[in-house]
Amino acid sequence: MSAVVAPFIESMRAAALPASGIAWLDAARREAMQTFLSAGLPNARHELWKYTALRALEQRGYAARDENASTRIVDGSAFALPGIDGPQLVLVNGVFRADLSRLNDLPQGLSVQPLSRALAENPEPLRFLLSRRVQESRDAFVSLNAALAADGALVRVASGAEIEKPLHIVHLGAPADSIVAWHARSFIELGEGARLHIVEHDAAAGEHAHFANLACEYMLQKNARLDLLTLQDASAGATLLRHGEFHLHEDAQLALHALELGGALARHEIRIALDGDRSRVDTRGAYALRSRQHADTELLIEHRGRDTTSDSLWRGVADGRARGVFHGAITVRQGADGADAQLSNKNLLLSEGAEIDTRPALEIHVDEVKAAHGATVGQLDERALFYLRSRGLPAEAARMLLVRAFCAVALSGIEPNELHEHCDALLLAHLPREDET
Repeated sequence: MSAVVAPFIESMRAAALPASGIAWLDAARREAMQTFLSAGLPNARHELWKYTALRALEQRGYAARDENASTRIVDGSAFALPGIDGPQLVLVNGVFRADLSRLNDLPQGLSVQPLSRALAENPEPLRFLLSRRVQESRDAFVSLNAALAADGALVRVASGAEIEKPLHIVHLGAPADSIVAWHARSFIELGEGARLHIVEHDAAAGEHAHFANLACEYMLQKNARLDLLTLQDASAGATLLRHGEFHLHEDAQLALHALELGGALARHEIRIALDGDRSRVDTRGAYALRSRQHADTELLIEHRGRDTTSDSLWRGVADGRARGVFHGAITVRQGADGADAQLSNKNLLLSEGAEIDTRPALEIHVDEVKAAHGATVGQLDERALFYLRSRGLPAEAARMLLVRAFCAVALSGIEPNELHEHCDALLLAHLPREDET
């Protein structure tokens, strides 16, 4: 008797692999799909998925694609951001939309293409990136993405180029004729001494329950600097998995801000390798959860070069019966002498039914390092609430003010100022009122 195959696995297996007509790419996609089918979905025995169960996802089947994504009418206001009026690449349900994008008259030194167009016009330069064997240590969703992603963003910044305006990359989920699974794979490279600011935006053009699987690789060459904001405001019923892998060479710098708000199930895995001497990463993040939302942030930083620096500060808030997971792991490898690693994660529970699991970890293989980590899970300070109420503030306003101040430190540094204020307003709007708890 054959084993019963879960609906999710069966729907992914039934999805036709994107037909490229490129022998090496088609072979790589078949191999990646076989790796996914052999591994199955991760479970609690997988350390990085210990607190995020996928039993409900496993029982859902999805359509392989949105056949009308290329022409589906969507409102541009769903992803408009104040202060962001430069280059823009938009994908709707995983499909590139030239009519919604702004890729003409790109500044000198910046190249932005949808992956689908690059494969159609000149696939050979992508052979190494797309035909690499998927490492067995990664979870199954990376393999699934490699098998099924037909589109994404391909971004290159020439050596020495400093791009003034932020690049806006939008993954827009839109209601479709059925519940869809879509996958996008992107590659971003900054040449030596290059500067770039990116806003990666997960947005919704209406309520839906799609499954989105995003993967992006970032390469920062010597002395490059990337300022990156990931703004996740997906539909309340969506499942969103995002995997980001960063490699920083000598003297490269990454400043990462993350704001996680939407989705029924959202997971953001961030892997950062400080490969080059004196490379540096600063991460700031906030997640605000309500109702039955589940959000999982995996921040995995490896110090490999000498005199490298990582400074991470994250804040989390959960209300209703929401559950948050934060795993911050810093590894200092042999040879990474002089490393300086700092990690802080603080969380607030706003209701008895909410839960946040936080797991900071340090693994150090050298002696000459400076490292510290800390994590807390608590509740609002009743004395501060009493003080604000004694000054005439209603209970709900006092509560919101304290939560907003708690998260504000994680949003500081977002630029331009109009975008910072917008993120603050989004966070405030997402925080539940007392009658929702």
